[in-house]
Amino acid sequence: MDPLNRREYRIAPSILSADFARLGDEVEHVLAAGADFIHFDVMDNHYVPNLTIGPMVCKALRPHAVRPDGDPAVIDVHLMVKPVDRIVPDFAEAGADIISFHPEASDHIDRTLGLIREHGCKAGLVFNPATPLTYLDYVMDRVDLVLIMSVNPGFGGQSFIDEALVKVADARKRIDAYAAASGRTIMLEVDGGVKADNIAAIARAGACTFVAGSAVFGSRDADCGYHGVMNKLREALAAA
Repeated sequence: MDPLNRREYRIAPSILSADFARLGDEVEHVLAAGADFIHFDVMDNHYVPNLTIGPMVCKALRPHAVRPDGDPAVIDVHLMVKPVDRIVPDFAEAGADIISFHPEASDHIDRTLGLIREHGCKAGLVFNPATPLTYLDYVMDRVDLVLIMSVNPGFGGQSFIDEALVKVADARKRIDAYAAASGRTIMLEVDGGVKADNIAAIARAGACTFVAGSAVFGSRDADCGYHGVMNKLREALAAA
């Protein structure tokens, strides 16, 4: 089974909020608790005002990113860098499965999407709270994932921007219309302030993949560890 189509709803813990002193263990533990993807936030202190991790860390974590059934877990790389194209091959070689970028960070969006796919990865476009979805108009055939930011990118632990639900619903309409015409599925992901008390509303708006950072790594259940957090998110999704 294609791991990108394993479940209707997918939870992607963001390691931006993990303990960087023990990233390998953190990745193993959230996957053992039922995470679907590992979300990998890459920031350059240029496109966004923060500096995080690069392809060498991705390569080091690849052997740790294994699901309980023994299959490799999906590494979902979100590039908050400018320019984009130079670093795409490095992340593909490091073991990324999905590489997403912001349209404002590329001079030629179609070319960057093509470059990602040429290197064997799924390609995604990321939309900041004030970025219009019209960037999708002529590239849907090259997009495998649409990521809606429900915070302004750069830092973990921010509060969810409610207006993002409107954009998620709009993106869902576009994706469904394209799927009806082409027969091809595009994932719809949301990142920023996702937690147990709003994940159902995000799902009802149309998202299928949910990035949760501090809600997972910063809220570990004292008794049940990451299993407790993941169960709460799954229970909330079941009620969506």
